Amino acid sequence: MLHIFGRLSLLLFAITCLSSFTRANDAKKQALKSQADTSVIVPLGGNAWRTGNDTVGGNIDNNGIVNWSDPKARYVAYVRFGSTGKLTVYLNASVPDGKSSIKITALGKTRIVTASGKSFKDIGVGDWVIRDTGYVAFHITGTSKSGGLIANIRSIGLSGQAVSGKVNYVKNNDGDFFYWGRRGPSVHLGYVVPGNVNAEWFYNEVTVPKGNDVLGSYFMACGFGEGYFGMQVNSPTERHILFSVWSPFKTDDPKSVPADQKIIMLKKGENVHTGEFGNEGSGGQSYMNYMWKAGNTYRFLVHAKPDGKGRTEYSAYFFAPETGKWQLIASFSRPKTDTYLKHLHSFLENFDPDQGIYKREVHFNNEWICDNKGNWAELTKARFTGDNTAVQGYRMDYAGGTKDGSFYLKNCGFFNNYTPRNIYFQRPASGKKPDIDLNMLP
Repeated sequence: MLHIFGRLSLLLFAITCLSSFTRANDAKKQALKSQADTSVIVPLGGNAWRTGNDTVGGNIDNNGIVNWSDPKARYVAYVRFGSTGKLTVYLNASVPDGKSSIKITALGKTRIVTASGKSFKDIGVGDWVIRDTGYVAFHITGTSKSGGLIANIRSIGLSGQAVSGKVNYVKNNDGDFFYWGRRGPSVHLGYVVPGNVNAEWFYNEVTVPKGNDVLGSYFMACGFGEGYFGMQVNSPTERHILFSVWSPFKTDDPKSVPADQKIIMLKKGENVHTGEFGNEGSGGQSYMNYMWKAGNTYRFLVHAKPDGKGRTEYSAYFFAPETGKWQLIASFSRPKTDTYLKHLHSFLENFDPDQGIYKREVHFNNEWICDNKGNWAELTKARFTGDNTAVQGYRMDYAGGTKDGSFYLKNCGFFNNYTPRNIYFQRPASGKKPDIDLNMLP
């Protein structure tokens, strides 16, 4: 009897083990199936750019690639993968008449598909293997057509194990994110200022490394609670030194600002244009056309002082090594304001959505403040943050830190090594107080 019970025990043990193995195997199969069934739709309206040199024959709008008639117009879309594995790709496209051949290239592998039909439909492209995490570029090229258009393409569909984890892309146009996402993430440095200091002056030095003066870039040097001051790349032949102060009246329409809350221009420097701005708040704006050069270091200085009557006067000064002197950009008076300089910061942004695929970097160094008693203090610590495009995780191509004794910021270009937000950087103190006679400024 003992032998019978022993054999029964062994049999039950074997059945239990087999059952456990089967359940584990089924669970593994189900997990793999779930991974294989995972899919995402990448709308091209917020994730693609035209790369051809010609300006006709197709473009990007909120619907994706539209009116694509010229094979010289080529496109690229970017997606960041947090998992590896098999990836199946398809296009959601229509061809108003005739047939077209479209080439898709990613990770050195090319597939060509034939598309036809007026109605939008999913067209299978093929399989890829994602072997490493990070950004992947999907290049879309037209190779032939028999009708008037190559295609209109709404989205790229992705499925498989590679999209089972985190996938970064602009998911929809809620909040106008196709526009903001194509502009790319803006990044900021919030300087740590000693407490209980009436900061009357804020000084910063800015260097854009050669090759980083990309169209659409704003390298903002001296930001404060009510405005900002920096330099831009506006076109191949135009660059601005820009100083703006927001109105206390919250609106994007400068015409709706009440008279008693408008920014008043007190004076401006030589060759400086002044006026109003809107769309991102409203206020007084000034800029000077100046073809600053990448690789050179420029100096920025902002002054703020309450007038004791409920207004604060703000002034901005710019020093170029090419001229060797300080120049006044403008002085503005802001109503309903009684403050010295607060919330000191710098930032890097791209303001042209078509330029959101190009990397840019800027270095900020030797930041100082001077209080209302003439005491200078160096700022060596800053907090790194990003805008909502970064916060949402729609774009991860942003970075910051210290380099060669300076703070630096970098964005756009779809590089892989991003910097976590909301951390602090510390640069070494230079001890080089600005050599400026504040009483002799223009």
